[in-house]
This record gives sequence, structure tokens and C-alpha cells, in this order.
Amino acid sequence: MSTITRDEVAHLAHLARLAVTDDELDTFAVQLDVILSSVASIADVAADDILPTTHAVPLTNVLRADEPGTSLNRDTVLLAAPAAEGGRFRVPRILDAQE
Repeated sequence: MSTITRDEVAHLAHLARLAVTDDELDTFAVQLDVILSSVASIADVAADDILPTTHAVPLTNVLRADEPGTSLNRDTVLLAAPAAEGGRFRVPRILDAQE
């Protein structure tokens, strides 16, 4: 088993833009080593005769079929809109014209 070094923790902290103290570097090195060792132990348990799965339980599609239906009339919908122009909803500008 490999141990994660204090320098590796400092490098990870730098990449993540985290400010850590010297005491935290030592603490995190020990904690990350335990985590990495635990994850590595999974390889010892995994059996070759077990097929990989994407989900623990079978999934069933619970959505209804997507079938075309009748839509509301555009003019009727636009009558209920607070503002409409040119057959479309008129909304406040959120971006400057220069962008």
C-alpha cells in the first residue's frame, strides 16, 4: 500500500485553491491514506464472475409515452401574456446589445 505524502496533500490543496495549515497537511495526509487504502481494498473483494452493473436494482421507465397531441392556439395564449409582439412573448432584455 502506498502512503500519500504531505507534499502530495499540499499539491492537491494548491490545485483546489485551499489554504491549509501545516497541522492540517499532516492530518489530511493520514485521512487521505485511510480513504485510499479503503478504496483499494475493494479490488480484493471484487469477483471475476460478477457482471458489472450500472444500477443496484432494475430500472423501469416511469414516464408516459411521448405522443403528439393538440396544442393551445397561439393567439389565445398570447392574449393571456403580459406583453406580446410579432406573435411572440415580449420579455425584458437581460443582456446588453454589445455582448
